[in-house]
Amino acid sequence: MDRALGPLRGLRGRDRLVGWLGPLGVTLLALGLRLVHLGDPDRFAFDETYYAKDAWSLLNNGYIQTYLTDVDGNTKTDINADILAGHTQGVWTGEPSLAVHPDVGKWLIALGEKAFGMDPFGWRIASVVAGSLMVLVLCRLVRRLTGSTMLGCVAGLLLMLDGMHFVLSRLALLDIFLALFLLCGVHCLVADRDWLRRRLAARAALTADGTLHGWGGRILFRPWLLAAGVCFGLAVGTKWTALYPLAAFGVLCWVWSAGARRMLGIRWAVAKGALADGVPAFLHLVVVAGLVYIATWGGWLAHAHEYEEHLSSTQYRQYTGHGHCAKDDDSYVATDLDDSRKWPTATENDAHGIGEAWQSLRSLWYYHQDVYTFHTHFLNCSEHFYESKPSSWLLINRPVGVAVTNDISPDAKGCDAPVNSDCIKQVLLLPTPVLWWGGVVALLFAVVMWIGARDWRYGLAVVGALSTWLPWMQYDDRPIFIFYAIAVLPFTVIALTLAIGTMIGPSRLPSARRTAGVIVSGAFVILVMLNFAWFWPIWTNQMLTHSEWLNRIWFTRWV
Repeated sequence: MDRALGPLRGLRGRDRLVGWLGPLGVTLLALGLRLVHLGDPDRFAFDETYYAKDAWSLLNNGYIQTYLTDVDGNTKTDINADILAGHTQGVWTGEPSLAVHPDVGKWLIALGEKAFGMDPFGWRIASVVAGSLMVLVLCRLVRRLTGSTMLGCVAGLLLMLDGMHFVLSRLALLDIFLALFLLCGVHCLVADRDWLRRRLAARAALTADGTLHGWGGRILFRPWLLAAGVCFGLAVGTKWTALYPLAAFGVLCWVWSAGARRMLGIRWAVAKGALADGVPAFLHLVVVAGLVYIATWGGWLAHAHEYEEHLSSTQYRQYTGHGHCAKDDDSYVATDLDDSRKWPTATENDAHGIGEAWQSLRSLWYYHQDVYTFHTHFLNCSEHFYESKPSSWLLINRPVGVAVTNDISPDAKGCDAPVNSDCIKQVLLLPTPVLWWGGVVALLFAVVMWIGARDWRYGLAVVGALSTWLPWMQYDDRPIFIFYAIAVLPFTVIALTLAIGTMIGPSRLPSARRTAGVIVSGAFVILVMLNFAWFWPIWTNQMLTHSEWLNRIWFTRWV
């Protein structure tokens, strides 16, 4: 029997090998593209001025301190210019900064700065790695969903060719890390779904009729679910918006488990699964994610005293719920401030041992309350040139210009503009239009296939897209940006790839359907490639004449 199984084993071995080599090849290609001229522009681009410097402070001080305004004695240059000139030490005031996002993404940026220095390449390299890993994870996830290495590589290729993913993979912002951890968490949940079904099927095989009875048994430890909890904890530790997909996929995980038990003959599987699977899932996902989240604040907790001393009575703590927008600027003016309001821990005597840990955790809770007040009230009056409504994100309403150099003289090196014109260099956070507009159609198709065909894989794409997109609708009265939709992108690509697989069909035999599906799918992928090549210059800060730049700005709202 072993001899008869030999060829089959060899085939499976080759399939596993190809299943890794293909995705790794796409990942290496994505990595190479993202490394091209990574240090250009040679300055802090957009919000890098916050996150790159916060990361540098974490690396050197263990927590985020505020920065001096000048360190080289030349008041004509600001702290950013001083850092770029090589003045990277002694740049802090010694007081903690009220950072409005958790620290995980900034710690990852700090790893790049540790390895390569406090310069544009150093603070961007971690994003390159994260963006490239997203390609690998998506390839493997779609391969698991479809059983096709080819479709897995198509998914990775589409993600690699998205302009917003490309640019965020080359900037020291937090959103690419959020998207990576969310994708890893979802991949772990899908692996847990397969693992749980195998375990339950093995138990059913031991019964006389091949079905499960009663509760079907409880599986208390689920390793892939535990890994998902860690990933979601890191995602929330990057940005709080990960809480929404954590909740949505937690419910979906329970539904999957109930479906597995019902398929094996258990009656009232949904209700019984709430205890048999829901409680372990809550412990593995929510509790583990919470513990991981708290652990990511280790630097803050170790310096809680500094925060209690300097940030316990900010305007966010003193805010009593009354305020208005200023008429002369975009700031929020709080009225009826209570100057006596501060963290209770700020006036308590310093505790020791377990009491000190509890005191620090309470201070962290009060800090969270202040940050939440900042996000929910003090940004409501703000405006930003590149802000956009989330309802129009998937249609690419308003991209973000993260860096631009205007009015470059025709005499400048590399500028081939006519004498009466000029050149421009820009980095524009613009999604690949063909990919995103096709993705809208694919998501609508996914809803139909999930509800009509009961294909759970399409449900994964729909739940992922909605849980990372719809929550932003409640914050559309404050400045928010299209690149927050990077968390939606992997699920859009999953919907696209599943639709491609459906068009081609499962059979490999020649047929009119298969031919048509291959032609339509191939044409779409080629269009995405051409679209990516067309916009490459405005994603990589290349020199363009004014007319060449206008040819890539298809709508006035893109300016």
